[in-house]
Amino acid sequence: MRRLAALCLALLPSLVSAGVDEAVTDVILPAHARFASETADLAAAAEADCTPEALKGPWNDAFDAWLGVAHLRLGPIEEEGRGLAISFWPDARGMMPRSLAGMIAEEDAIVDRPDEFGQVSVAARGLFALEQLLYEPDFSGYASGSYTCRLATAIAADLARMAGEIEAGWTDGFAAALTDPGGSPYLTDREALQALYTALATGLEYNQDQRLGRPLGTLDRPRPTRAEAWRSERSVRNVVLSLTALEDLAEALANTPIPETTDAFGGAIARAEALDDPALAGVEDPAGRFRIEALQTDLGALRRTLDTELGTALGVSAGFNSMDGD
Repeated sequence: MRRLAALCLALLPSLVSAGVDEAVTDVILPAHARFASETADLAAAAEADCTPEALKGPWNDAFDAWLGVAHLRLGPIEEEGRGLAISFWPDARGMMPRSLAGMIAEEDAIVDRPDEFGQVSVAARGLFALEQLLYEPDFSGYASGSYTCRLATAIAADLARMAGEIEAGWTDGFAAALTDPGGSPYLTDREALQALYTALATGLEYNQDQRLGRPLGTLDRPRPTRAEAWRSERSVRNVVLSLTALEDLAEALANTPIPETTDAFGGAIARAEALDDPALAGVEDPAGRFRIEALQTDLGALRRTLDTELGTALGVSAGFNSMDGD
């Protein structure tokens, strides 16, 4: 028995390293490449035609790709505040419409200086700023050649720039810092694994407490317009895509079957897909609210299953992640 325990301990670092290697190579790097590609396509589309109807398709494709990396709040995405600039949500104080309206009223010439556009407030950048311009009636009536059209083009180009920088940061060094640790920021395989497991666990918590919890509000005061991306009616889609990406990361980190976790992910995704409530407007209806609360309960159970099955097997638990502060 002692020899078996010693053998297991000896093998543990290599098993940990294998899981991190697989997660980085098979999941994380391809997801960042896709996000960079889709945002580049969005920027090119805006250059060709920056009107709302022309940009809604590429914008949704870029947002889909973002859900594949949004939970990975470590490394290049956190440098220079890129994560917040890409996804300024929740906007609890309503800063985004005010910032955009101010730029449009003043016709701020920074939209024509792409090298400087990164200095603009995060409340007027990223995916959610574009959602406002494309879907919010106060903004979306703009025509080709207008200042707002130029602003949409500038935001799209800024997104593509940041996504490209994030991908380059991963391929140029951060991926190696995880798969071959020994310096900064990870000294050991276990520290690298801990960082990825924390991103996984925090991503699940974010879906439960933010993407579902914010629009649910309270029974007496539901908040449907606090749902993520409710204007574009992709609130539930975001949950589904996020859970799918998180399942991919969990299975890669496990490096062995995790049947209970896989079943829990499958059940939660199926329940989300069955909601037939794309913007989570059902939080105001008793029957709709019950279904959304059931999904939230599923996510709580999924988090516990992940902890018990995967976290225990790997010998790690969730630590601090920058999404904790959102």
